[in-house]
Amino acid sequence: MSNSPLFERNYRPQFSGHETFPLRYGWLKKAFDCVAETESKPENKTHCWGEEAIARFGVGKNMVSSIRHWSVNSGIIQESNKGASINTTKFGQYLFGDDGIGADPYLEHPSSLWLIHWNLATNEKKTTWYWAFNHYSAKTFSRNLFVQKLDRFSQDRNWQKVSLTTIKNDVACFIRTYSVQQIKGDKLLDSVLECPLTELGIIKPLDDKDGFRFAYGPKPSLGNGVFIYAILDFWSRRYRYSKTLPFEAVVYEPGGPGRVFSLEEDDINDRLSRIEYNTNGKLRWSETAGLKQVVRLIEIDENLKFSHLISAYPKYQ
Repeated sequence: MSNSPLFERNYRPQFSGHETFPLRYGWLKKAFDCVAETESKPENKTHCWGEEAIARFGVGKNMVSSIRHWSVNSGIIQESNKGASINTTKFGQYLFGDDGIGADPYLEHPSSLWLIHWNLATNEKKTTWYWAFNHYSAKTFSRNLFVQKLDRFSQDRNWQKVSLTTIKNDVACFIRTYSVQQIKGDKLLDSVLECPLTELGIIKPLDDKDGFRFAYGPKPSLGNGVFIYAILDFWSRRYRYSKTLPFEAVVYEPGGPGRVFSLEEDDINDRLSRIEYNTNGKLRWSETAGLKQVVRLIEIDENLKFSHLISAYPKYQ
């Protein structure tokens, strides 16, 4: 897996930033609205994440930091490393839009959740997320074993200043992002169903108290529009100058749809066999001489990627 960003010499791991809070319902829209209202002003970063944000969001300082973390890492907003301004992204604008006219401002459609998951699991800055979906090979895991293996990976990569406690906290947040917790006693339902990504069912708890599994197999709620978007996004990042995309890369390569969506070969093969029809001939599935690959007949750009999301949302059909 030397083609993974986690193996790059200058890679800097990130196991924090969320303040141990998983993404919660409503957070992304709140963050998007705040940034959209202020992005025309210079140095709006302080306005969005400073003392004013505590009153606006109705949460404490740590939660404001968590909202900021999830908004940036899910691709809703972008921050300049040097400047004091922040902006909404095309993805954020597509989902939330202005005055609620985006594709899915309240994240009511599974396509939106799959897209957010895609952005998180292909984001190398989210080390645990990227490692879990693109490197971890077992289909089942216990919390402790997962932490141990990630800690060993960190040591093998010689990442400095990464403590075991930090990894444990990040893994706990990762699990709560995708797996519904068991309700115990009089625990409030809000605190159990914290994250909208639990609706994807991509990680499920086992009967074992501390066991989980990646739910490999067909994903009926993963529409073709989102799948094609992911194919094009992966292609543009990893095979930008190639007119063909190998089947093996789609299924097995880090950052590819197979790994990120926990899909199996048969399901991917079935989806790719229909890709010429679903893209109006822009992409074509080829099995010439036993070589399975996707062939593109057009240049990939942001407009092409987003054009295929129209089929994912009923309001545009």
